[in-house]
Amino acid sequence: MIKRFLDIVIASFALTLLSPLYLYVAYKVKKNLGTPVLFRQVRPGLHGKPFEMIKFRSMHDAIDAQGNPLPDIKRLTPFGRMLRSSSLDELPELWNVIKGDMSIVGPRPLLMEYLPLYNEEQAKRHHVRPGMTGHAQVNGRNAISWDEKLKLDIWYVENQSVWLDFKIMLKTIKVVLIKENVNDESGHSMPKFTGDKQGDKNGF
Repeated sequence: MIKRFLDIVIASFALTLLSPLYLYVAYKVKKNLGTPVLFRQVRPGLHGKPFEMIKFRSMHDAIDAQGNPLPDIKRLTPFGRMLRSSSLDELPELWNVIKGDMSIVGPRPLLMEYLPLYNEEQAKRHHVRPGMTGHAQVNGRNAISWDEKLKLDIWYVENQSVWLDFKIMLKTIKVVLIKENVNDESGHSMPKFTGDKQGDKNGF
């Protein structure tokens, strides 16, 4: 399949080209946040099949008196916020692309707990491999509602092509450079998808 071939070529080239940056970011993460350097989490992939997505860690492991993790806003440092706004925390996902868990372009892999919340139409987002970037990420990112975001994902699934992928990749560079719509104005993480509140927003 052409898309899979291009994924391997692009991810391998990017990983090689960006290896100095990869190592530098890993060093800075260890220095600022400690170990582990990588954040690993099981996410749903093609057809909802679980896989372990890897990213650079961007938060402290701070907990409250009961041992529960503090809210993201209290664990996210200025350094971690910079990683997210620049999308540098996403670099390790190139390994996921090479392994076949992800694609360069596709709906972003969300949380496993969301799977039973999608309606039949929304579940179509899992008809393709999840992506490092996607149609929703270059058309509003975190500034649009869940309903809009999922509709953009479905539109991509139903209209995907090599040319559309390249267009999204080019738009992604622009979005990352201007750090557009990364978080809400307060800097807090967006509310989780609930399935019955389509006006909610959420960060990827």
